Amino acid sequence: MSVRTWFPLALLFVCHATGEAGDFFDRYFEARVKQIESASERLPATKEEYLTRQQEKRRELADMLGLDPMPARSPLNATVTGQFEHEGIIVENLHYQPMPGFYVTANLYRPKQSEKPLPAVLYLCGHSDKQKDGVSYGNKAGYEHHGVWYAKNGFVCLIIDTVQLGEIRGEHHGLHRLGKWWWISRGYTPAGVEAWSGIRGLDYLESRPEVDAKRMGVTGRSGGGAYSWWVAALDERIACAAPTAGITTLRDHIVEGCVSGHCDCMYMANNRRWDYPDVSSLVAPRPLLIANTDKDSIFPIEGVYQLFRNTREAYKLLGAEKNLGIHIAEGEHQDLQPLHAGEFHWMLRHLQNQPAAPPFDGAAPRTIPMEKLRVFTSLPTDERNTTIDKTFIPPADVAIPENQERWDQWKTSVLKTLSTEIFPMPEESITTRKLGGSSNGGITSTRFVLSSDHPDLTPDLDLHLLHREGTDPSQLDAIVLRIMDEEETAAFGDEQKKQAFRDSAEILRSPATGFAFFSPRGIGATARAGTPKELIHFKRRFFLMGETLESNQVTDIRRCIAASNGLLKTRSGKLHLTARSTQGVNALYASVLEGGVSRLDLHALPSSHMEAAAPAYLNVMRHLDIPQVAAIASETSAVNLHDVPGEPWLFPRSVGERLQWSRSTSKGLTTDDAATR
Repeated sequence: MSVRTWFPLALLFVCHATGEAGDFFDRYFEARVKQIESASERLPATKEEYLTRQQEKRRELADMLGLDPMPARSPLNATVTGQFEHEGIIVENLHYQPMPGFYVTANLYRPKQSEKPLPAVLYLCGHSDKQKDGVSYGNKAGYEHHGVWYAKNGFVCLIIDTVQLGEIRGEHHGLHRLGKWWWISRGYTPAGVEAWSGIRGLDYLESRPEVDAKRMGVTGRSGGGAYSWWVAALDERIACAAPTAGITTLRDHIVEGCVSGHCDCMYMANNRRWDYPDVSSLVAPRPLLIANTDKDSIFPIEGVYQLFRNTREAYKLLGAEKNLGIHIAEGEHQDLQPLHAGEFHWMLRHLQNQPAAPPFDGAAPRTIPMEKLRVFTSLPTDERNTTIDKTFIPPADVAIPENQERWDQWKTSVLKTLSTEIFPMPEESITTRKLGGSSNGGITSTRFVLSSDHPDLTPDLDLHLLHREGTDPSQLDAIVLRIMDEEETAAFGDEQKKQAFRDSAEILRSPATGFAFFSPRGIGATARAGTPKELIHFKRRFFLMGETLESNQVTDIRRCIAASNGLLKTRSGKLHLTARSTQGVNALYASVLEGGVSRLDLHALPSSHMEAAAPAYLNVMRHLDIPQVAAIASETSAVNLHDVPGEPWLFPRSVGERLQWSRSTSKGLTTDDAATR
């Protein structure tokens, strides 16, 4: 059957579905966040249990940042390219490499003279874009006043550039602006790069003779505040932390919509489904100041207070409540002098043992021209900064198995990972209800509704079954199930409806075969309305909860497969699945996870999650890619790929040939390059 024939039939019978997509997804985000909040609020009973659990949670955070296992601590190759004196202090322009070919440009501020090792502060920059005449001077040039103040007050301060706004400019906005949804599938977030740059920055500070490595602190504002959280949470060398305007609750990001104001560097790949007090509590019992302004629209004060209260419970449990502080200044999301005062007081108090309110005004005027802070006069040709998103987390390298035993071992392991970590089935119960139908031209359309006992987590989804008039659905031996995409569920006119009925009479010649149409959530009646920008942030919200819209669609298709097989007369009948492009990949994954599919016809299938049309599933490429899933499916089903080039599908073909799977029509993989199907 061709796509041209399926298209009007599909439109005819799914267009009657009704739904309230906006209301459902609002309820869904609220329900999911409540679940995460509930788990986040549970603390161990004792200090000893907490500290033991804290080490495991530190590893979990590293994993969500792409840092488990930690990258090799390769030589930093730190190089000072220049220095100058400024108002009685020394400023050095330097770079180091957290990993080979990845350059971090930085400025180090220190007193001109010191008799003993000094406390040090790692300052992490927010999104200050410092460019002139096509030259980037790095966002370090936007925060030089912090370095000057620290050096004048007896600290060594290292201010480092970010991957996005450094002298070599990479990207922070893969999801936010650039359509790089494969970041999710790779488990990549620029937050991990910034965390690793900061951790290696501590390595560099330890190497400096001017630094007392037992007295190192971290701070930063906005994006730099977020990176301060990652570094302080992961690295216990941080003796004191003062993140500023860099954190709020998961509720603020998802339910209240603050995600739209943030780039991707602010977020871990939250597959552990943490709320942000889970991050802040990892600093306990070390001194921690949470600083913010009271009118910050992207870090709302109510969420900051709630995070402080939750974090305080961990400090109380550890008997360290005196080490936790909160500093609120008046103003919006800006680098304000009152915020500086709180940050500076905290570092003086805990790294220099100064009194809580030393006699200083906290002023930090900007006094150094950005041109003087430039590290490179020409950029290195071996830099990886501009492509770090493709190399920071390598994809899985799956080899052709030597024999069936090796294949079975790998398949069992990877299916377990897919089932438990990437597509965990929700616990709610699903029922299939028959809601009647209509007949025309000898064809009956019977409507079934898949309903959940938790309607805030799963919407009602329609399954439309076409069969010969007079044939009961329970008497069918085979069902051809079409998974619909957005284009196929678009509106159409009366003439197309009439033509669809005429076409269906020819198609449904066998009384034992039915044709079914199903749209997972986010398609058709449950599609989310909005501008392209609004829909980007809608999809990003799922990622913040450790899932994706498409992984939810896979779950919906699995349930539809189970419901469709439940309608077949023998319960071991033939279910034929057909879909295209993004929904084709969703259908492929659903078939191997659920089973019970005898044949798949998939059109214009992407050959990798790196392609624009491929769905995003969190961390999936750490384990396999689409051709490996096709190989799993082709062991037990006939997998027919249409409108695809043959070369990317050598893996499933080679596996079948190596393991001598049957070439019968009941299983195996075939491809064609026909223009239309």
